[in-house]
Amino acid sequence: MTGDAFIVGFVTLFVTIDPIGLAPVFLTLTGGLDAAARRASAFKASIYAFAILSFFIIAGDWLLRWLEVSLAAFRISGGLLLFWIAFEMIFERRADRDEQTADVALGKDRIRDVAAVPLAIPLMAGPGAITAVILLASENQRDVLGLVSLLGLVALVACVCLLVFLAAARLARLLGTTGQHVLSRMLGVILSALAVQYVVDGIRALWP
Repeated sequence: MTGDAFIVGFVTLFVTIDPIGLAPVFLTLTGGLDAAARRASAFKASIYAFAILSFFIIAGDWLLRWLEVSLAAFRISGGLLLFWIAFEMIFERRADRDEQTADVALGKDRIRDVAAVPLAIPLMAGPGAITAVILLASENQRDVLGLVSLLGLVALVACVCLLVFLAAARLARLLGTTGQHVLSRMLGVILSALAVQYVVDGIRALWP
């Protein structure tokens, strides 16, 4: 994986997961926990998300072949999914959806570990992030070093999520509601451009 590819991959994953946008949701989900339990939840959520995304990096290509889905078709569908996520970010719909997911989780007594559900799944390692890692892995499928670099990239993004969660209270005060909305829209614009590029690459592969 080249330096440019690493940067593109990091931006794609960072924007798709949107750890800054998840900071208020993390505070809501862990509101009834003490400081130690909140830190433990942040660590466990990051580890769970890393494990899930790593699985799809390793097994994603096999899964597509088992389902008899071509890589070009997946690039188009994956690009459309990422574009929808970007649309939600730009028009401030994603934050509302994440908050609704958090409210549902808090309302269910059977969910005792918010680090696994809904933090790791589906907020961090959701459909968008899984699609992103499969698309990134497809570009390095025959390059072992590239896949190892991609695993390191996922670990880096997971560490960023961990740091954001640990500093969620201070970050929320620093950015404020307006700052979070502006940043989310900026990241949404970037993600929309990356999503369109995936669709274009898929179309070119189908009709060279």
